[in-house]
Amino acid sequence: MDQATIQRIKTAIRDVPDFPKPGILFKDITPVLSDPTLFRAAVDLFAERHRQSGVQKVAAIDARGFFFASALCDRLGLGLIPVRKQGKLPYKTYELSYDLEYGSSTVAVHQDAFVPGERVVLVDDLLATGGTASAAARLIERAGGKVLEIDFLVELAFLKGRDKLKGYPIFAPVVF
Repeated sequence: MDQATIQRIKTAIRDVPDFPKPGILFKDITPVLSDPTLFRAAVDLFAERHRQSGVQKVAAIDARGFFFASALCDRLGLGLIPVRKQGKLPYKTYELSYDLEYGSSTVAVHQDAFVPGERVVLVDDLLATGGTASAAARLIERAGGKVLEIDFLVELAFLKGRDKLKGYPIFAPVVF
């Protein structure tokens, strides 16, 4: 994907100050989602990486990761595994708690989500401190999957989220 397209995506992402709490500058991807050309280009970024990667499943982090992962699954003909907030999945789950940049949370995945050794790409919209992605990756492994790569549309590099994801290949084309 060319840098001009990545720059158009980056320019469309708007800043929302003091959301979800005072002092946080939220990177809002909804302008990318609402523009069919930009959304298609964003999904293309992921699809181009994984057409020949051997990935067998796509896992998505609740909730904005679902947008990109669903479209990616459709493009590649793969199944989607949701990694959701605690209490949102109806079957037996593995759960893991972690710290966020502005609190703490717990994520869950179904215990039977993966065949042992199944190759998985984990998708989310934004890498901040890395806590959510780290917890999700560990849950995927606990459920039997092998994380090939963790993909984000956006990375907030100044928060050093990659530090919590050592050992996992990371892809994030839009960096702030």
